[in-house]
Amino acid sequence: MNADLESLSRQVGEALAAEGLTLVTAESCTGGAIATAITDIAGSSGWFERGFVTYSNGAKEVLLGVGADTLARHGAVSREVVLEMAAGALAHSPADISVAISGIAGPEGGTSDKPVGTVWIAWGRREAGASVRCLYFKGDRLEVRVQAVTCALEGVLAQLAE
Repeated sequence: MNADLESLSRQVGEALAAEGLTLVTAESCTGGAIATAITDIAGSSGWFERGFVTYSNGAKEVLLGVGADTLARHGAVSREVVLEMAAGALAHSPADISVAISGIAGPEGGTSDKPVGTVWIAWGRREAGASVRCLYFKGDRLEVRVQAVTCALEGVLAQLAE
């Protein structure tokens, strides 16, 4: 893990621990990289509850309760889907905060509407609603994924600061 990501993961852990809160992840394009960054930090079992890697649409439906109609209407890489992923992660865990991510890391899979590097991220809090962002990252597959993980963790910190 690079030093910046390690430092950010440590900050997330310290902030969650200070509030007595736990985190759940729901990942698609990052394939568990957010959970890996978190669990690379010693003591993360005190604030990381669980992670869902829902790479396929079927996994999003079965594990997180994302609606088949939502996926059909909007596609996996959409505001609507990551919001349902974030809500589903909270519904299927006792965690306090969720982060959900879906995107197109490349090098294939992009379209004119959703080019490679398009990533949607949602953060949810029990009884406090959710926030969502669409980002467009540049670079190869690894670079897109690292930027997505970084943004996801920064968003967790922002949720905790509110």
